[in-house]
This record gives sequence, structure tokens and C-alpha cells, in this order.
Amino acid sequence: MKKLLILLALAGASLTSFAQDEVLTDKYSVATNSFWSNWFVQVGADWNAWYSDQEHGRDAAVSPLKDFRSKSGASFAIGKWFTPGIGLRTKVQGIWGKRVGADSNPASQLDNSNKYWIAQEQVMFNLSNLLCGYNENRVWNIVPFAGAGVGRSMSANRYAMGLSAGLQSSWKVSKGMRVYLEAGWNRYEGDLDGAAYANNERRGWESHDNNLYAEIGLNFNIGKGTWDKTPDMEAINAQHQAALDALNARLQDAEEESARLRDELANQKPVETTSESVKQLITTPVSVFFDINQSTIASQKDLVNVQALAKYAKENNNNLLVTGYADSATGSAAYNQKLSERRAAVVANELVKMGVENNKITTVGKGGVETLSPISFNRRATVQITE
Repeated sequence: MKKLLILLALAGASLTSFAQDEVLTDKYSVATNSFWSNWFVQVGADWNAWYSDQEHGRDAAVSPLKDFRSKSGASFAIGKWFTPGIGLRTKVQGIWGKRVGADSNPASQLDNSNKYWIAQEQVMFNLSNLLCGYNENRVWNIVPFAGAGVGRSMSANRYAMGLSAGLQSSWKVSKGMRVYLEAGWNRYEGDLDGAAYANNERRGWESHDNNLYAEIGLNFNIGKGTWDKTPDMEAINAQHQAALDALNARLQDAEEESARLRDELANQKPVETTSESVKQLITTPVSVFFDINQSTIASQKDLVNVQALAKYAKENNNNLLVTGYADSATGSAAYNQKLSERRAAVVANELVKMGVENNKITTVGKGGVETLSPISFNRRATVQITE
């Protein structure tokens, strides 16, 4: 009767040992990275056309492809994305340009060259990420930008302030490189083309020097170019609460089953029935749980059940089988096999400390399994009595 009571308590306690932390499938959102992440460099070539404030009343052709108006140029930029959708870049472009309106017939000018540079600080908006969400495998991005800066006509030694805006479209070539096309508008004070306009009463387009350009170039990522992820804590907390509710329901079922067994025990008299109950209880495996990728017992409370089973085995000269498991969701099959064997060996060593002889213990490693839910319940070793 004393042995039966011990086994009865063991059966009830073994059910509560499943109250372990669940491995949750986290729902992630994109977070900002460190300052040194997500930098980039851009190198490009452009075709730029000047619409100067000196043009008024000269009836010059407006086509940006006219030889007196357009010239090739180059650009260099360095920048950083602070989020997947918002970044800053510092861009320098220029070298060659054209004065338009320096004499009465711009189309016939023999030498209207104007060497210049423009330096801009620009805010960039990745609409693909802002509107569609971040995706590191996305091939095409569309990026409008706007900014302000300073420029200089090297030919005339003049400086000017101005604004800029444009649109960039880029395509992923590899993890670290993209090809981009860019169209932009630089609107500057009237000195940037090398000739100042005396009449300051003009408004709109004619009051400033306007530089339109189309550019093609390469974008190179510096260092880490992807984005870290952060767990959705609200979703995780909801999952934890659901897991706690499920465990509370299991504990209640276990208490009800223990009460039922106590009632049966109180009303049982035939020896044969008692023997059958004992046989059924001693064949129930006792579980000892481990943390992910560990062979150290997660909670010493699990050994209370093992102690009771070890005591019964010693008193009745029974053999014990220790079976180790790992979860198949993580790690390779070969690694999980070795991990399950180590877990079985750790529990076997605890049985020896409890006084069970080595030759009474058999250990087996079953490798990675997915027989229990949640996944964390598969990270265990079981102890049971054998013939």
C-alpha cells in the first residue's frame, strides 16, 4: 500500500512537469540598426542641361539635347539609410556645363562652357519599403529625394545657394551592389552658370539658374546592408498567455485524475486489482526536461519524480531504461542524436547518485523527434522501469 501511494503521487506530479517554457514562433518587424550599418556609396555619370536666368527674351531652343545647352558630367555621393524607408546622402556633381544667354544668340556661341560643382545634402525616401514593407530580396526600389546645398562656378569664381529634387530608380545586382537611374532638378541662384543677372524682378523659372540632369550609376553598400529584426512583444505575450491557460487546464485535469485514483484506491480491496494498478503506474515514463541545445537539467524539481521511481526500482530489484530525446526543429540529425545520448547519460548519472547500480541502468538516444507539442517538450529524457 505504501508503494502504491508513492506511485500515485508520482503519476500526478509527472503531469505537472510538462509546465515548461514554450518556444514561440516570433512575429518580427524591422528595427533600426547601429550607426555604422546601412551606409552606401554612389558613383554616376550624367547628361545635364542648363536653363539660365539670362535666357529671357532670346528665343533659345528649349530641348535639353541641344549642343549649346547640354553637357556630360559626373557625380559622387555617400549616404546612410536610418530606416528601410528614410535616409540621407551628401552628393557632389558637375565638372562641365553650359552658359546659356551670354550673348544674343545662344545657339551660335563658340565657347559657352562653364566648369562647376554642386554639393547637396538630400533626404531620400524609399517608397518601395515605405508602402510595401521591407523585403531584403526585393529587386526594384523607387526613391524620390529633395535637398539643399551650395554650388560654385569655377569658370567665373562665383558661388550660389540652391535646392534640388528628383527621382531615383534602382535594381539589385548582388547583395552589395545596385544599378540606378536618376532624374533631377537643381534650382540655384543666378550666379551658378557664371553670369549674374542684374534684373532681380523676374519670378518663377526665369529668376534662377536651372539645371536638369539624367544620371546612371552604381550603388555600393558599405558594411551591413540588411536590417535587424525585433520581436513583436504583443504577439509573444498573447502566445504566452495562451500557453499558460493550456497548462492550467492540464494541471486541473491532473488534479481531477489524482482525486479519481485516490477514490479508487480507497475503495479497492481485491489484491489482483491493486497489483494491476501498480503495474500500470510503474510503466509510466518520468520526464526530465532540458533547455534548447543543453544537456544540463533545466529544473532540479524534475528529479523528485526520478527519486521516487529509483526508490521503487531498488526495493524491487527492477531495471531502469533512460531514453534521451532532442527536438527535430533545430540542429542536424547527427547533432541531435549525440545531444539525446548526452541527455540520457546525465539522467543515468543522477540515478547512480540516488543509489541505483550501473548494471541496472540502460541508456538510449532517440535523436531529434517531434512527437510532443509544443516543441520544447521534446527536449527531455525519460526514465521507466523495465523487466
